[in-house]
Amino acid sequence: MATTTITRRTIEGISPTRRIIYGVIFLVLALIILFMFTLKMDPATISTMALTPTGVTRGAVGDLVFPALPAMIVMNALVAIAGIYQIVWGFGKRTNLILGLTFLVFLITFLMWTAGSKTLFLGSLLYSGITLSVPVILGAYSGVLSERAGVVNIAIEGMMLMGAMMGALVGSLTQSAWWGLVGAIVAAVLLALLHGWLSIKYKVDQIISGTVINIFATGMTSYISSKFMQHYEHLNGTPIFPRTPIPGLADIPLIGPIFFNTNFFVYSVFALLIILQLAIFKTRWGLRLRSVGEHPKAADTLGINVIRTRYMAVILSGVVAGIAGAFFTVGSIGRFEEMMTAGKGFIGLAAMIFGNWSPIGAFGAGLLFGSFESLGPSLSLLGSKIPSQFVGMLPYIATMVILAGVVGRGQMPAADGTPYTKE
Repeated sequence: MATTTITRRTIEGISPTRRIIYGVIFLVLALIILFMFTLKMDPATISTMALTPTGVTRGAVGDLVFPALPAMIVMNALVAIAGIYQIVWGFGKRTNLILGLTFLVFLITFLMWTAGSKTLFLGSLLYSGITLSVPVILGAYSGVLSERAGVVNIAIEGMMLMGAMMGALVGSLTQSAWWGLVGAIVAAVLLALLHGWLSIKYKVDQIISGTVINIFATGMTSYISSKFMQHYEHLNGTPIFPRTPIPGLADIPLIGPIFFNTNFFVYSVFALLIILQLAIFKTRWGLRLRSVGEHPKAADTLGINVIRTRYMAVILSGVVAGIAGAFFTVGSIGRFEEMMTAGKGFIGLAAMIFGNWSPIGAFGAGLLFGSFESLGPSLSLLGSKIPSQFVGMLPYIATMVILAGVVGRGQMPAADGTPYTKE
């Protein structure tokens, strides 16, 4: 019985020590909210939240006005209760979800304290957070596809960077955002094939292979940009995907302007979430993919072509990374700038780990990173004295914390990073 209990806790990723660590994190956040925000809030302060993104008319709603102090007390109590519950009983597999929600509450209370009696543009903040999280979430999806088949893919950053450049170049030459997207995907897939060729066929260390591709992509894109794209404007001025409201859904109050009145890339994030979650965990194809990542020898014995499955996973990973790279150019600013991905591929890998190698977990973690990144402009508008450089550090600090396993270690595929030799 004792052995069974220990095994079950190991499988579910639950241990008394880890449960207590999470609970302590919750309680520390509750204490920070209490002493830094709640107790310093003027009881007469009235908070105003603009729930509709700026410039949007469809689905617009009025501002939310409420006393700030009682709202902070309630949120403070919820975080404290979550911490006590986590220490005593634990949330089990939902712990990372509760941690994400706790950080969200912390951000809201921090913004309420910073804004004071000023209007907090919450709708714009959420819209910005979702938009900024797109490349991180897509990078995490890319990692899930590759690593579920047992291939570590830290080359996602290089694939995204090359995809961003080719998206701008092809989009500029054709004056079509769609052709730019195709160019970005093709460029990323070619790098994915190179990574697969090195790591699967020749069994090169997958970390080294990915690092080489990242260095190559950095050098190649910087050279082409400085030599050609910065000197010939017709090579660096691509059309971008416009905001396209979904009829009916865009008119839904609160959620319509944020989720259903945006561009192709945000929609692709939600579409891929559903497709990948169902495909990986609910289909025969997904079962084969996961079996190759967990126990390739057993999968081979059952007639699954391990090598072909891994190549397929890496190529699909490249497709998603290409879409993520295209976001930077044909999805946002319409031109390419050197190193414009700014480490989003690596942050995507951290989101994948935090999300426990699942699409839905990666989606939630990516949103959390996007929320961190959107804080800087919001704080500037509110007149915060916190340096914007410090706020810009938060996504990278969170990445280091997650990669170090401070907030818990996920269950990576057993054969992840291990080359397979057919006997």
